[in-house]
Amino acid sequence: MIFLIEYDRTIGRIVTLETFQDSEFQRAEDSRLELELSLNQQGVEREVVLLEAATEDALRKTHRRYFEDLSELTSAPAH
Repeated sequence: MIFLIEYDRTIGRIVTLETFQDSEFQRAEDSRLELELSLNQQGVEREVVLLEAATEDALRKTHRRYFEDLSELTSAPAH
């Protein structure tokens, strides 16, 4: 699966999370570009990434910083 994440670093939270099938890579890439251009036009600074993982659970394990706050990251062992 492909995951498009819009992440607000100032609040440490995901703003949007959209999923795509592996076969929809071009659509995912187009959505990423559209989102980045829209945010740029609005003057909004956010992190926008495309990530691939077998499942959302796998993504939550490999990219914990998007899903957990700082206290969770520093106190809990990796899942």
